[in-house]
Amino acid sequence: MTKYSFVIFHAEADKFLEELQSLGVVDITRSSRAIDTSSKELFDSISHHDKLIKALNALKPQEGEEIENIDLDNAIIIKEVESRLSFKEELKIALTEAKNELLYASPWGDFKEEDLTKIKQAGLTPHFYICSAKRYNKEWENLYPIHILNTYNDKIYFVILSENEDAFEFPISEVRFPSNSATSITNRINELQEKEKQNNKTLLSLNKYIPHIENIKNDLKSNLDIYLAKSGSASGAEDTITIFEGFAPVEEDEKIVAALEANGVYYIKEAAKAEDNPPIKLKNNFFSKLYEPIGELYMLPRYGEHDLTAYFAPFYMLFFGLCLGDMGYGLVLLIAGIGVAWKVPKYKAYGKLVAWLGLGSIIMPALSGTFFGGKIYDFIPMTDSAKGMFFSDLKMFWFAIIFGLVQIIFARILKVIFTIKEKGFVASLGEIGWIFLISWCAVAYASSEAGFSYPAIFTYICAWGGLALILFFSSDSKSIFARFGKGVVSLYDITGVFGDMLSYIRLFGLGTAGGILGLVVNSVAMQMSTIPYLGWVLTIIMLLFGHTAVLLLSCLGAFVHPMRLTFVEFYKNVGFEGGGREYRPLKKEHNK
Repeated sequence: MTKYSFVIFHAEADKFLEELQSLGVVDITRSSRAIDTSSKELFDSISHHDKLIKALNALKPQEGEEIENIDLDNAIIIKEVESRLSFKEELKIALTEAKNELLYASPWGDFKEEDLTKIKQAGLTPHFYICSAKRYNKEWENLYPIHILNTYNDKIYFVILSENEDAFEFPISEVRFPSNSATSITNRINELQEKEKQNNKTLLSLNKYIPHIENIKNDLKSNLDIYLAKSGSASGAEDTITIFEGFAPVEEDEKIVAALEANGVYYIKEAAKAEDNPPIKLKNNFFSKLYEPIGELYMLPRYGEHDLTAYFAPFYMLFFGLCLGDMGYGLVLLIAGIGVAWKVPKYKAYGKLVAWLGLGSIIMPALSGTFFGGKIYDFIPMTDSAKGMFFSDLKMFWFAIIFGLVQIIFARILKVIFTIKEKGFVASLGEIGWIFLISWCAVAYASSEAGFSYPAIFTYICAWGGLALILFFSSDSKSIFARFGKGVVSLYDITGVFGDMLSYIRLFGLGTAGGILGLVVNSVAMQMSTIPYLGWVLTIIMLLFGHTAVLLLSCLGAFVHPMRLTFVEFYKNVGFEGGGREYRPLKKEHNK
């Protein structure tokens, strides 16, 4: 973010706000201070010196151009810069007028003033005309003494000489003949360009005085700040200035600065700092951006803190699928999400989110093969070996715990990376020890249950190495005893790690509960099919109504519990603090 400070006269505040509103990128606050003639003069002087600095900085020497060395007394530097810049503007205007005049004079050809004088002395009056080639009538040449001077851009430039005493009329309107020839105008343009070149060389030589002008401007700023601080607050609204403080994304700087300078607004631009409490604007890719509303339900990261949306988004999608626990329900969500994103533009983002959650709800229940309350191998003939590939309830139980453990270790790895970036590698060693120890505990327990072995070196590195890192690097104290004491105390956190790991059992519990409810719906519906006459009608109604109710109930649990695992277990293990405020730029709401 970039921080902007604006000082605006009260009478101009509304116009300024409308300008910012049209930009639609500045998050802004405001306050008022008293101002009088003296402070207004200071304010105008600051703005004037700022313009002088910008004008000098805008001048760049051409390649190989030598810059003159001009020494001026401090007392006349500002006047000399003002004079040269004023002359620069005068030359610019004069050149523009001369070039426009040359465009008009060129088609008439070259002529001399004495030629026109001789014509008039001969008792003739010249009448000048411009006519398009299509409109020009050849019959005119038989009726009038026409002399064609030039044909240019499909237009004919001609003159008719008449006797002074004759009353002269012609079918088209007469035009003004240029007062100067193209040659004389070109010579004048060359003279002006040479003057402009010399003036620019002088201005370039004055660039060395930019620091001097900046010092004067800074002194004026200090004087203004002191004056405003001393000013009373009892002045009327017409005698106040409004001080705005705003924040905008760095990529919008060019647009904002252009608008401010075009309106002559006095501003200070600087990089935002954490102590300024800037607003937060999240930046995520097409997938992670869909999960920003979920993260905002908890809190935004503080300024300078890492946004975790991209890291929890894939886990959330898959956790949702585990909790929903049914491929059939996932398919419904996928189709519904695509339909909303396609047909309802206003809710396109939410439709995409539902579609991705639906995809996760197809992937994860596929492990157990649950489809609308039944098992997919009950609908599709499969061999026993193929059926054996699907997870039993016990395997799903352990899968949920292992998956949760993966997220915990992933969170700890992120914490290590963030710590290295902010504090250095040594500060991260304690957290690396926790990753080693947790990994060893997981593998050791899994080996006791599954009956596999692992090399002893793994124990030395992960168990004993991890324990040593925790004991001696959980504190940055210079005292070895203080480090060891802090390490011993921090070992108590192992209970929290196991507590976090067990929290992921809820993924299995909700998924199993949803599958059982679907199975109950199917069972009740099939029993209704035995009712005479209306049996299958009631069965279809029961299936539709029952599975819809189970889907809605399961979606509620599948939405809330992964969110709880994200905000408690995941955020805690990453070390997320949060507390940022939302970026809300001042902008116009367009009617649709």
